[in-house]
Amino acid sequence: MAGYEGGSERMWDEYDWERFLQEQDQKTEKYMQLVETYLDDPQRDEIIAREMGWTQLLEAKDWSAEVDALLGEGVEEDGDLDPDEAGEVAETFEEHALYQAAFALTIWIDQLFDQTPLLQNEPAAIKLATHSALASAKLAAALSGDDVDEIGMTIAYLKRALKAITISMNAAAQLLSEKLITGAQHSVLQQRLFQVRDGIITLMGEYRAEWRRRFGSEGYCR
Repeated sequence: MAGYEGGSERMWDEYDWERFLQEQDQKTEKYMQLVETYLDDPQRDEIIAREMGWTQLLEAKDWSAEVDALLGEGVEEDGDLDPDEAGEVAETFEEHALYQAAFALTIWIDQLFDQTPLLQNEPAAIKLATHSALASAKLAAALSGDDVDEIGMTIAYLKRALKAITISMNAAAQLLSEKLITGAQHSVLQQRLFQVRDGIITLMGEYRAEWRRRFGSEGYCR
């Protein structure tokens, strides 16, 4: 995607994509808050459309199907692909070693919860589980596209995955310090977390090098 700033046709780098993704996060959060606030209001749809600035929907009879598209405005969706292409995209990221490691991490954490049910009510354990799952989801988003023109988007998603894994690592350390998991459990958990973290860092470096090779150093001197 190009043209984030002032209609420019330059390629978006990771910083452009990060700003865009943050804006989408804010829109989604605002939408969810409005839904919760006006859930029982008979004029809910009209109020939400007005508050979100979706004036083009105010006269529509049924606009709910368009909400997801508006929240993700500007991002090409998998729905634009034919079934064969969509299958190839899913297969690609699912077979990537880094995604498999992240997914295996979430499975291991689920098993840990099954073995120690008390963890399910511990804030640090919940943070560990949710952010590990979030890292897996962000990796799926990063690895789902093979468009060389969207390297910046891939890096932005990798950065979000890295942030989620870092939070998970801190949560794991807290669980150990509070003696909610054993040293042996923490050792395995830490090994899996580091595997994913190091994989993300390596992949980010590779994509940044590819960006510089294709587009020069613009975007890394801010």
